[in-house]
Formats: sequence, structure tokens, C-alpha cells
Amino acid sequence: MDGPPPLLAEAETVLGIACRDVRGLTEDLAAGGEVPTRIVRGVDPALEAAVTTDEERDAELEGALSDLRLVKDAWELGEMRKAVDSTVRGFTDCVAELSRAVASSERWIEGTFFRRARLEGNHVGYGSICAAGDHATIMHWTQNDGPVVPGELLLLDAGVETHSLYTADVTRTLPISGTFTPVQRQVYDAVYEAQEAGFAAVKPGAPYRDFHEASQRHLTARLVEWGFIEGPVDRAYELGLQRRFTMAGTGHMLGLDVHDCAQARTEEYVDGVLEPGMVLTVEPGLYFQPDDLTVPEEWRGIGVRIEDDLVVTEEGHENLSAGLPRSSDEVEAWMARFAG
Repeated sequence: MDGPPPLLAEAETVLGIACRDVRGLTEDLAAGGEVPTRIVRGVDPALEAAVTTDEERDAELEGALSDLRLVKDAWELGEMRKAVDSTVRGFTDCVAELSRAVASSERWIEGTFFRRARLEGNHVGYGSICAAGDHATIMHWTQNDGPVVPGELLLLDAGVETHSLYTADVTRTLPISGTFTPVQRQVYDAVYEAQEAGFAAVKPGAPYRDFHEASQRHLTARLVEWGFIEGPVDRAYELGLQRRFTMAGTGHMLGLDVHDCAQARTEEYVDGVLEPGMVLTVEPGLYFQPDDLTVPEEWRGIGVRIEDDLVVTEEGHENLSAGLPRSSDEVEAWMARFAG
């Protein structure tokens, strides 16, 4: 922050706790004796030197705090809804300005979404991925300086972060011309069907890994059907042959961080079961590299990902980002309505 800092009295009023001058913190900590103290490491060496801490206990605390974030309460879910609703509006903004991006670059898309994030929230929750053409085959393309060319696809992965720092994480893959080519639609529909399979596995009591496995198995079956990997499907999946084209997992927890609860205990997270109040992404994808000579030329450079934010409910799940179209027909109709 630039400008004068708040007075201690002002800080106490805002925070509701006693405040002291930070310039005396090192001395206060050194004089603390046996008072248990935890510290975030790797930020301030002087502060680390002033206290005696147990790194193993620090790691345990980090894990415990991540465990606590796995299930969101009603207030947190309200913040998640705000983040997702603003994100839906940001995606619609980008579609409405797509023709201006064609005349400019991916940066126009990035700037358009950023405007919505700053208008309605604190910031973007992570670096926006505005990947047109071949860039859609790069998992985390954030350089966003390439051309936006009609006839190609635009993979837009972005999320608004609220003032309370909860973030959305949504992806749509759009035909820049407004209409999918036959091959683009074939890939898109396979990813959509895989996401539907993943959605069906998101319910209370289900193992966390189930939605990933359901989506990946569907994509494996399509890749075998198309002749890009060798079947049978069960063997191909067991060997992980689909990973060459799927490249990543199918989702993650979401909340204060885009990859929330990353330090949670394995038995509580990836080896755990879904509970009401958990919020996660379901985001299958297929990516055919532009230099992959083992697939037909018309498939090369196609990258498709569809990502939505789901909250586990008592009955199953709710798609928080359902305000955005998902099927290929719905996407084309949406673009015909809003694209400029």
C-alpha cells in the first residue's frame, strides 16, 4: 500500500484486537520466552531467527488448517457463489468483445475479464489463461500475447476473486468464428460427455477420486475408438495411455486458493470421501499437440477443456457455474446471442 499507514488505534478499531508497532516485533518475539509461536517460513529471516519453532509441528499445523478448509460453511458458500456469478459475467463480457480480440490479440480477452474482476471483486483469482489456437494445448498458457484467429478455438480459463479472497475457477472452450468445425465438435463433445460422467460421480459418500476416474475412463474409450491409443479400454486406462492427451487430473478443491486445501492430509483429501459443503472443480480436457505427427493433421493444435465449480450437497451436487452454457449446441447459441 502506498500512502500513510493506519494509526494503531485505527487498526485496532478495524481488526477488533490489540495492535502494536511492527517495528518492535522482533524484540517482542525474542523476549517471549516459552510462549508457543508458529511462523510462516520463507518470508522474513529476521523474524524466523527471533523465535524457536518446530518445523515438523509447523507442517502439522499447515495440514490441519488445510483439513479445516475442506468443508465450507454457509457464509463461505455465499462467497463462492459471488465469485462464480461474477466470473459468469466476465465470460459473457469476453464473448461480447471477441471481435475486438480478433483485431487485437489474446491480451484483449485477458484485459476484458480483468476489468470485470476488478469491478466486482478484489482481483483475478489466478493468472487468466486466454489460449487461442495452438496455445490451447498448453495447460497453463498465461502469456496471452498470441493472435485470435477465426476458425480456431479459444480456451478461456479464468476466475474472479472476491474481496474476501474466495475464488472461482471456470473454463470454456469457444469456437472463435462462433461455430465448431466437425473435428472441433467431435473433440468438444467427447470432453463434454466426460464431464457429464464426472458430474454423476460427485455426491456425498463417494470416494474423491471417483469423478476423476469416471471422466478419464470416458476419454480413454474415445481415444481407443478413434485409434489414437491401443485398446482394450480397461488395459489402456490401467497403463495410463490416455494421459498423453489428457495431460492432467480432472479437478481439485476450490476456495481461498484456486487449488485449495493443497496441504490437507491425503486420507482426508485425495483418499477421502466427498462431504456436503465441499467445493471442487470438474475439468476434463483433451489436447492434441501441433507437432504430433501420430494424429491426423486436422486434429493437431486442438485443445479443449470444460471446467465447472461444483458444491457437494446432501442430495448430490450443485453446479455453481451452471449460468454458462456447456454443450456444443448451447455454446454456439450463446455466442450467436452475445458475440460482437
